[in-house]
Amino acid sequence: SICYDMWFPETTRTLVSMGAEVILHPTMTDTIDRDVELSIARATAVTNQCYFFDINGVGDGGVGSSIIVGPAGYIIHQAGGGEETIPVEINLGRVRRERAVGIRSLGQPLKSFRDRPVEFPAYLRNEKSEAYLHSLGPLIKPHRGSIAGLKGQQPTPEELEALPLNETAGFGVR
Repeated sequence: SICYDMWFPETTRTLVSMGAEVILHPTMTDTIDRDVELSIARATAVTNQCYFFDINGVGDGGVGSSIIVGPAGYIIHQAGGGEETIPVEINLGRVRRERAVGIRSLGQPLKSFRDRPVEFPAYLRNEKSEAYLHSLGPLIKPHRGSIAGLKGQQPTPEELEALPLNETAGFGVR
């Protein structure tokens, strides 16, 4: 798994379903959502009961803040914004134990995934899901100083508040 793959849980779930106990996830990002990515790294580790190494470059294109997360979602190490060597030793027995008895002897997501085959509607791509997904507009890669889908300079908080609400699945969404 590399970079943006982390935003799609299926990539890690596929690797873990094949027996992976450690996911090495290199990335090179300097985007403002790095804090969100660190949360995704923790969630990915715990929902897949694996070690997750999200290693972000520094310098041109990267802001550091690499993170190593254990199979129960705990942070083993979180790096700063500079270049750093991270000496870490992991215990694969911990992964096997978490998978055998559950996270804190409770959650057993891999066994639940195995024992309850579910067809998720999002993957069936029916007319209703396609209509909603297409209503989101085109995929636009943002550039510095912009917000995806909005032309010109980044809007002020007041301008963001003034954006019209879209009725989506019964919820008002900005």
